[in-house]
Amino acid sequence: MGSRSNFTIARITGAFLALIVPFFVAGCTTLGPDYEIPDTPVATEWTEVDPEMLSMQPADHPEWWTVFKDPVLNQLVETAQSQNLTLRSAGMRVLQAQAQLGIATGSKYPQVQQLLGSANQIKLSENGTDNYPLLEDNFGLYDLGLGVSWELDFWGRFKRMIESSAAQLQAEVASYDAVMVALTAEVARSYVIMRTLEARIGLAEKNALIQERALQIADVKYRNGKVTELDVQQALTILNKTRSTIPVLQTSLREVRNSLGVLLGMLPQELEKLLVNAGPVPTPPAMVAVGMPQNLIRRRPDIRQAEWVMAAQSAQIGVAITELYPHFTLGGSVGVTTTTIDGKGISDLFDSGSVRGMLFGGFNWNVLNYGRLQNNVRFQDALFQELLIDYQKLVLTAQAEVDAAIVAYLRAHAQAGYLGDSVRAAERSVELSMIQYREGSTDFNQVLTTLTQQADQQDDLTVSEGTIASNLIYMYKALGGGWQFDGERAIEDYATEQDKQKLRTRTKYWNKTLPE
Repeated sequence: MGSRSNFTIARITGAFLALIVPFFVAGCTTLGPDYEIPDTPVATEWTEVDPEMLSMQPADHPEWWTVFKDPVLNQLVETAQSQNLTLRSAGMRVLQAQAQLGIATGSKYPQVQQLLGSANQIKLSENGTDNYPLLEDNFGLYDLGLGVSWELDFWGRFKRMIESSAAQLQAEVASYDAVMVALTAEVARSYVIMRTLEARIGLAEKNALIQERALQIADVKYRNGKVTELDVQQALTILNKTRSTIPVLQTSLREVRNSLGVLLGMLPQELEKLLVNAGPVPTPPAMVAVGMPQNLIRRRPDIRQAEWVMAAQSAQIGVAITELYPHFTLGGSVGVTTTTIDGKGISDLFDSGSVRGMLFGGFNWNVLNYGRLQNNVRFQDALFQELLIDYQKLVLTAQAEVDAAIVAYLRAHAQAGYLGDSVRAAERSVELSMIQYREGSTDFNQVLTTLTQQADQQDDLTVSEGTIASNLIYMYKALGGGWQFDGERAIEDYATEQDKQKLRTRTKYWNKTLPE
């Protein structure tokens, strides 16, 4: 009995292989276009470059913020990269895309792989069994088996689905990198604004002290009858005007600090511990490497993201085309079945006589839906073309952003140079006007004018110094710096330790893919 069962299983298996092998041999067609990187106009050089300040040497800028040599800024960026909520969310999308790729990859194998079992106790109608005298009216039925169904990838539909999912994973990785670039730039920019506001508050307080001395001089001269009360009131006017700017700047400073706390994923009270003391406005290096326009496409993660999205969509065109052709399916089942009729029982379930088997093959072809299917191909193709146009626009925009950032950086330096000369002249003018007023050789209007000019020019210079740093940050962002990692990154690198632990705690299925 056992040999007969083995022979039966062998015949079933042999027939199954005889059906499936020809499909493997023939099923090597992959429909749809293969993705190719599109040609996009790229400039050979930047519009304006100052060789004394900018270098054309290749520059990846993996940690560009360190050029400011500011340890507080370095700590803020490091904290943001580990705690920023938007970046953590982007990391979870990478993990999602990886899981989706795993789902798509599983389509290469039999789509249905089921272990089935059942146990039934059947009571037939007594009147009904009269028609079937050989059938017992109360018996058990037991079944255990394995069922497999496999839609063959005859036209490359599943291959294209895997290709699309793999490209989408790379797109999410590039999206994560783009978030990293934007995050580091925003943290650095907010830090520069914060330091600039602190410096402006300090200057306002310093100028208020100078203006208080001018008020004291005017008051003494008024009490001695050498000038009228007008000088005193004018001194009070300019002093209080300067003082009035301080609360406004302090409000702006608080807003920037709160925004910085959000970027770092911290409460305002926690951020204050990192920003105990005021510091200078970050100073850019004497020479900055910007590289060449040709390097921009590979370095900007948003451009790479757009390219991978195109690749994913290109594969979807192939998926849509395969729907125009028949789908072939093979399958079968093998198992054991027994009843309690004729003295048999569940103990006979694994007897050789209980073996059963089945093979099947078939196809389905949506021949009456060609209008809908063809329009889906057209839709997918038009969507790809839209993405291609957007990609070309993005490349042009990126080049324009870098070019504008370079010009803004150079012009900010030029502006700061002129303002520096203006500040020195204004400070000297205040010294001279105060001496002359004290000696009585000039009126107080001249003192007021020089005091106002000094305060304005010093404030403008401080804003300009902050603008230089901000424009350099904008240039680094436009160049796509700040996302690079040393070596290869694993999927778990996109999740923080905090998020890894939550995933492991909630479900056990992350244990093998997210190591400690």
